[in-house]
Amino acid sequence: MSLASDARFWDRTSRRYAKGTIADPAAYEHTLDRTRALLLPDDRVLELGCGTGTTAFRLAGDVRDYLATDFSTEMIAIARERYAVDLVPNLAFRSATAETLAAERGQFDAVLGFNYLHLVRDLPATLDNIHTLLASRGVFISKTPCVGDMNPLVRLLLLPAMRAVGLAPYAGTFSAAELSRHIVAAGFELLSAENHASASNDNRPYIVARKR
Repeated sequence: MSLASDARFWDRTSRRYAKGTIADPAAYEHTLDRTRALLLPDDRVLELGCGTGTTAFRLAGDVRDYLATDFSTEMIAIARERYAVDLVPNLAFRSATAETLAAERGQFDAVLGFNYLHLVRDLPATLDNIHTLLASRGVFISKTPCVGDMNPLVRLLLLPAMRAVGLAPYAGTFSAAELSRHIVAAGFELLSAENHASASNDNRPYIVARKR
């Protein structure tokens, strides 16, 4: 498995993904509201791993500029199809990763990564790149599954078996505590770690961190 094979997986599943529903709508709305409260009207925002753009369309109207990115060209193609119907003047979609955006260092007041960090293959390097992309005192907001805190049967048996037959992409197996340590090591100050699940802890901490 490689980054290219991960991208092919998401390209293949993009249309099915676009038709899916949000598993916990109340938690999703909570996350949106909390994120809006952290963003300022003059902010330049980068979203990594935007998928087909659902969150981008919901948040872009609250800030100055919003760049939504994903490494799956098919996900971005669907997002642009939606954009053609629902124009948001300050919103742009691009096929990119934190690594390929390195030339735009210091350009963003906020970087968002929802259901993103567990899918990257080199977590420390990705966090370093996010730190570089942020302006001074910029904020990084993450909400991603922490597979290391899930049932060991999922981590050790189910996910590897699904990956072996092409039914799942790569997924990192860090815990919430390990993720927090990686974020701090990349040069961030942790401001908040929250649980937005409507019923119980779903092992997807909502983390807010500021660039030191």
